[in-house]
Amino acid sequence: MFSGIIENIGTVKEYKKLKDYRLVLDTDLNFKDVKKGSSVCCNGVCLTVTSKEKLSKKTRLSFDVSKETVNCTNFNHIKIGDLLNIEKSLRVGDEISGHFVFGHVDDTASLVSSIKIGGSYELKFKISKNLRKFITKKGSIAINGISLTVNNFKKGEIYLNIIPYTWKKTNLNQLKVGDRINLEVDMLARYVTQNR
Repeated sequence: MFSGIIENIGTVKEYKKLKDYRLVLDTDLNFKDVKKGSSVCCNGVCLTVTSKEKLSKKTRLSFDVSKETVNCTNFNHIKIGDLLNIEKSLRVGDEISGHFVFGHVDDTASLVSSIKIGGSYELKFKISKNLRKFITKKGSIAINGISLTVNNFKKGEIYLNIIPYTWKKTNLNQLKVGDRINLEVDMLARYVTQNR
């Protein structure tokens, strides 16, 4: 389980298909803070560390990625050099600054527009019909693993305000119109909606 507060950015060093897919990232995470077998959220996808390597200035992490995960996420668009949002799993007693994020991507969504408003950015995404019932104005949502608040929701599109800190510390500043992001709806919204 995660909180949607991004701790680091991982640079894709290797991504290739073996029996499954192998993803290798270089990060600034402390080598001792991540163990083999640990769960790490990568762009909103919960993955298991299969190996790690201490480099001179970086920590290199490797993950196995199933075909199912590739089919259900934006991982089918990953390229060498891409930047992925990274968050280590929560520990008992950790501060929950965002909302509960499980790392189970519900769908991908495409960026419709990105507009600078003052120092912040307004991003607009088109949401698939099957997820619209779980989204509400001022509700929580995870975009590429980032816990965000829905500013507005109309005509199947969500509007998100990205403050300067989040813009600089995540990979949202790399997005171009048409790019697809990983989206996870708020689990509380899912439970409330399904029990109606």
